[in-house]
Amino acid sequence: MSSRFPGRRASRPPAAGAGAPAAWSGSPAPAERRATAPAPGWGGGNSAGTPGPAATALPAPPSAATTPSSAPATSAPATAPLTGPAPSPPGPGSQRAALLRLAAVVAAIVAAAVLAHQLALLIVVASIVLMVMLHELGHFVTAKWSRMKVTEFFLGFGPRLWSVRRGETEYGIKAIPAGGYVKIVGMSSLEEVDPADEPRTYRQQPFHNRLVVAVAGSFMHFLTAFLLLWGALMFIGLPRSSAYTIEGLAPLAHGADPARSAGLQAGDVIVGVGGRPPASESALIDAISSHAGQPVRLTVERGGARRTVVVTPEAVQVPRTTGSGTTTEGRIGVEIGPATAVVSPVAAVGTAAVDFGRVVSGSVSGIQQVFSLNGLTSFFSQLGNPKAAAQAARNGTRPESIYGAVRTATQGAQAGPMALIEVLVAIDVFVGLVNLVPMLPLDGGHVVVAVYERIRSRRNRRYVADVAKLMPVAYAFILFLLVFVGSAVFLDITHPIANPFH
Repeated sequence: MSSRFPGRRASRPPAAGAGAPAAWSGSPAPAERRATAPAPGWGGGNSAGTPGPAATALPAPPSAATTPSSAPATSAPATAPLTGPAPSPPGPGSQRAALLRLAAVVAAIVAAAVLAHQLALLIVVASIVLMVMLHELGHFVTAKWSRMKVTEFFLGFGPRLWSVRRGETEYGIKAIPAGGYVKIVGMSSLEEVDPADEPRTYRQQPFHNRLVVAVAGSFMHFLTAFLLLWGALMFIGLPRSSAYTIEGLAPLAHGADPARSAGLQAGDVIVGVGGRPPASESALIDAISSHAGQPVRLTVERGGARRTVVVTPEAVQVPRTTGSGTTTEGRIGVEIGPATAVVSPVAAVGTAAVDFGRVVSGSVSGIQQVFSLNGLTSFFSQLGNPKAAAQAARNGTRPESIYGAVRTATQGAQAGPMALIEVLVAIDVFVGLVNLVPMLPLDGGHVVVAVYERIRSRRNRRYVADVAKLMPVAYAFILFLLVFVGSAVFLDITHPIANPFH
């Protein structure tokens, strides 16, 4: 994904395919048209619940995230309908046993992450899985609202770990947590459906209902990104100018602790040094380091009140930045970071909207850049040019795979909650935009089919697009994505992008 984080350098462009759909062609068809070809959908599987070939919408950190939520569905064998009686979920006893096994697995994963000091990675993975499931929730809720038949709503792919049926829908968790899917009956004219279910298929619904269901996933990404920004402004706040928080006290190596001795505390906000506001963080550090053994007057805020604290920096020997040898500098033993000021809920709405628009604009520009002729040429040339790949990794100008996106998001989590939120917002926006690319099997492909059918339909004669003619283009698009994703993963492993938070 490509966007600029608020207050950060520009992020990497996305790794996702884009392309224009082929000319639509088709003819008016009866409502209960039959076919045995695969039916594109939102990552749904066949009647046995197995996933189909996935087209991955690839994120670049903070630009991108891969989501199987837009993968095409596989078809059942040519002689079997795509829909029909689903296998019955296990009985209550088996469900309880499966739930206990699932809880044990989750507990083991959490314990392993804690013991391996990988809690930040676990938080990122859980956040991305939640992001994908919110995407699917958008499709699910709008499909139910439109009276469409939804037979499955699952987290993950592969063998079922646990499931429960409520009404006509089976909810559950599968073994591979690589995303999720919602199975809506009759996504296109290619899918064979039980005649009793035909009136409730996606393809039989009014244009506005199909459009709402198709864009609901991307809408959820955009809504989530906005809410993350809004919440961050209310609970974390915006950076204050000329104000720096003492995040912790760090006694010096030889036991001296000037900051504690002077009465400074973690949480104090330094707003002045020598009677003047510090122009920058580096200016504050320089003012202290240049006064080794000399009293320095700091103005700090604590509990809503300002006070003056006099601290004497301890003289320490540090290596010279240029040349050899050491030099004497002053240290007081504190860790500082930018001070923030929370924003009221009403004011945060406008600020979050501006930040959201900035991220969207950056993401659109990044997508255009990556999938331009020059962008694709530069990207693929790095596969055989280690020097160019290393340079792009240092500059952070290369799109990343989901592997790289998770790595960068983990670095953001380690840098602090605001940095993590910035990465997640960028991923959310990127995935939302990529899913609107007008190519099957992405959500944007379903939007274009619906719009084309609407244009070609007449008052007493509804037009049904012949989606079979689009399948070669869809398969070519999927192949391109697989090549792009594989190349991005290779580059992320061999030449990982530099940490943008250092």
